[in-house]
Amino acid sequence: MDTPLSHGMIRATATQGTVAGYMPGFGNDFETEALPAALPQGQNSPQKCAYGLYAEQLSGSAFTKPHPERTWCYRIRPSVKHTTRFEKIDVPLWKSAPHILPDVQSLRQSRWDPVPHTNEPKTWITGMHTVTTAGDVNTQTGMAAHIYLVNTSMEDEYFYSADGELLVVPQEGRLRFCTELGVIDLEPKEIAILPRGLVYRVEVLEGPCRGFVCENYGVPFTLPHRGPIGANCMANPRDFKTPVAAFEDHQAPSTVTLKWCGQFHRTQIGHSPLDVVAWHGNYAPWKYDLRSYAPVGAILFDHPDPSIFTVLTAPSGLEGTANIDFVLFRERWMVAEHSFRPPWYHKNVMSELMGNIYGIYDAKPQGFVPGGMSLHNCMLPHGPDRNAFEGASNAELGPEKLDETMSFMFETRFPQHLTHWADKTAPLQQDYLDVWASLDKKFDGKPATK
Repeated sequence: MDTPLSHGMIRATATQGTVAGYMPGFGNDFETEALPAALPQGQNSPQKCAYGLYAEQLSGSAFTKPHPERTWCYRIRPSVKHTTRFEKIDVPLWKSAPHILPDVQSLRQSRWDPVPHTNEPKTWITGMHTVTTAGDVNTQTGMAAHIYLVNTSMEDEYFYSADGELLVVPQEGRLRFCTELGVIDLEPKEIAILPRGLVYRVEVLEGPCRGFVCENYGVPFTLPHRGPIGANCMANPRDFKTPVAAFEDHQAPSTVTLKWCGQFHRTQIGHSPLDVVAWHGNYAPWKYDLRSYAPVGAILFDHPDPSIFTVLTAPSGLEGTANIDFVLFRERWMVAEHSFRPPWYHKNVMSELMGNIYGIYDAKPQGFVPGGMSLHNCMLPHGPDRNAFEGASNAELGPEKLDETMSFMFETRFPQHLTHWADKTAPLQQDYLDVWASLDKKFDGKPATK
């Protein structure tokens, strides 16, 4: 049983599983060991570690940041040990910002059908397909949005990114992330964060696998300020789960691929780098079950802003304007009186990339299907199609349950630029603009009647 300690640390000793508690950014630490007494007590870097381990720190923030994000690892070999220099390699479909192409038109309402699976072997690295980029990876601002198609496990092959953390949103299939700090199994209706600098291998548990990834170049994701909502509802810290220590003492020729400033490099090593026997800190991967999200909404009239459904936010330097928001539209009751219940027509400064995990999205009852996605860039108008507008305007209003539905949004303050693959190869719906073509003039010059 996981026991919270009085000094704010959560202990776990099992060799597999997860421990629930506060996510990174909230100052709480975890400690976990796969072998008894592997963690030193009273200091972080003793002269000699237990079991002949090496002490190594993984830092996700500047040392002097208030509540810095860092984890102490006690591992079989230091991660600096590799047998060849890093050499640049080509990963053609994984792009980074800035990536603005003169022959690609990004200023339009765009929607895609699900990207079909392929029989060609695709790992986590080769199966990543970038849809949009925003900001600048070199200045650690902005993001990229990807679709992954994975049908092949990585074998003696490992990856980490120096560019940003990855928010993983599965839509189909089950994946296992074997990381330096433990194992995370992930399936649809769950999400995971893979922090910057963390080494891992991705295995297919049930395939083929398809899903969405938000690559965050900026400040790590955390929970939004809940303001007048208070301490409860939305995403609660206790539902975020971090893996416990699980190490591999495995000798085999292997590769490590590193993503750095949008470039990919590979080196050879002679062992598994997942050899951390024990660790303590607050910089770690974690997972969250989206079914734990408790939505709040209007209980008398009007449709609130979509920010009310924010699960995670990556703050920018501008108060109240996020580098990225991760927003969830899941099952919920609609009870507002005399109100247009779906999202209204709007244009705003944030650019919105949406994905459908399962079910029907209420503002787009046709065309936006599970596995599909859409992009509405900043200051580009969008909203319900005609069927959704007519249905919502004339419905007999009463308590209504939106059931069997789960969609999400990667929202950023930066314009999102399409890649060549998203514009030319992915199944882009060329007739998407037509969903608004049949909206007709209803103005008759007469005062409204109650």
